[in-house]
Order: sequence, then C-alpha cells, then structure tokens
Amino acid sequence: MRDLSADHGLEHLSLNTATVRKQGDFLEILEAAKRHGISCVSPWRDQVQAVGVERAAKALRDGGFRLSGYCRGGMFAADAMHRAAERDDNRRAVDEAAALGAPCLVLVVGGLPQFSRPGSVASHDIAGARKQVEEGIAALLDHANAAGVALAIEPLHPMYAADRACVNTLRQALDICDRLDADGARRLGLAVDVYHVWWDPEVFAQIARAGERIHAFHVCDWLVPTRDMLLDRGMMGDGVIEIGKLRAAVEATGFSGPCEVEILSEAWWSRPIDEVLSTMIERYRTVC
Repeated sequence: MRDLSADHGLEHLSLNTATVRKQGDFLEILEAAKRHGISCVSPWRDQVQAVGVERAAKALRDGGFRLSGYCRGGMFAADAMHRAAERDDNRRAVDEAAALGAPCLVLVVGGLPQFSRPGSVASHDIAGARKQVEEGIAALLDHANAAGVALAIEPLHPMYAADRACVNTLRQALDICDRLDADGARRLGLAVDVYHVWWDPEVFAQIARAGERIHAFHVCDWLVPTRDMLLDRGMMGDGVIEIGKLRAAVEATGFSGPCEVEILSEAWWSRPIDEVLSTMIERYRTVC
C-alpha cells in the first residue's frame, strides 16, 4: 500500500472537479489546482462543455495536467423515442474523453427511464432498466475501444437506484463486465467510489474479484447524519468510512492510479476554493 503521507509531490492525488464546482468554472479550477501543486484532475462534462472541449483540452495540455477519468457517461435507460438520443450522447461523451486525454469514461448508468432520460414514459420496471443499461454499455463498447477510452461502471449506493443508478453493487457491475467483456480485452471495468460501496458486506471480496478491472478509485466520506441524499458528502476523515482499508484492498489488486477526491457537498461548495483544496490535500495525506 502506498504511503500517501510521503507524497509531497501529490503524484497519487486527483481532483474530481465536482469537488469545487461552485467556486469557479473549469479553467479557474485548473488555475487553483496548479496553485496547490495538483497535477491530476477528473473533469465533469458540464464543466468542460461550459468552456468548450477544445479550450478545456488546451488548458489541460498547457498546464501539464494528467487525467484520472472523465465524468460522466451513462443514463442508459430510455423509452423508444429517446433511445437514439441516449446512444448519440454516450458516443459524444467517449469522443470528449478521448479529446481531453482521459483514460476512462465513468458510467453512472441511470435508473428508471423517466429519470435517466427526462421525457421518457414513466416506468416502475427496474429489471427492465437494468437490461437497458447492459444493452447500452454493449452498444457503446466498440466505439470506446476504437477511441482508446476504457469504460468504468460506477455502482451507486442503493438510495439512487430509481433515479441515478440501478447498478448498486460491485457484484452487479462485475457480472455485467463478465458477460460483455469476459477476457477483459475491451477494457470494460469499474470505478470504485468508497461513498457508494463502503456498506456492502461483499465489498472486499468483490474488490479482489475485480482485479485489473478497476479503472478509477474515488474517495470522500459518509456523514452521520447525512442531510441530503446527493449533496452532503463529507471530507475524508469527517465520517465513518474505512477509507484506508478500502484503498489497501484496491491497491492489492495492482491498481496504481490516483486517489481521486470527489465531494458533492453544498457545505464545501460554500467555502473558498483554496480552503477546500488545502483541506483536501491534508486529509489525503493523513486519512486516505
């Protein structure tokens, strides 16, 4: 297991740009990251699109930034009227990831159609939604493979099953990987986010099973109480997750990618960007 306390150059840290999304646009976030010695980021699509993909790519190159991923593709479930738009949107997400130089596109797979693709006919069929998720990933794989972008399924906590992700455990995600990419040649894998998987009694066994399929590792913390289902994640060390133990398990598989901090939090978004990044770096070295 890597000793992050000795990582003075922050070689193993990545900033997911959602962590400071309210404090500035994508270019301002890159400037702040550079001030703090952070050289690896994981951008969100809406932030990149707001400044333009070409402009974002140039800023990343000029700043010497590496990417740990690109957030996000997915939201696969849709009714028949919206299915073509879903496929087109996901191909664009792959193309954007390739243009930016991202090694993987993180997939938040979506829940029921009316939430995944607004305007779709409402459905209560979660099994059907899961079937559409698998079909959507299968349809995207060749395009991603040709673009040199790995796909990383991110299982989300079950509280998001209806609206954001009907794939909720590492076991479910790995079963999809095994069915669609049995030998791993097409690089279909996982994004392991401690916020979403820490509670799972099978988490360590499934991390070990994942092996080389782990493409991204995300950290933050689970607060008690959690006041908002989406926007009350904690800074590492402020909650109950055994982050170090989970990281040790992930790194035991051979994963050597960055430890990516992704904190969706109204509380942290209300603080100055330099305070957030300074705290994040300190907790990365002492808690993760």
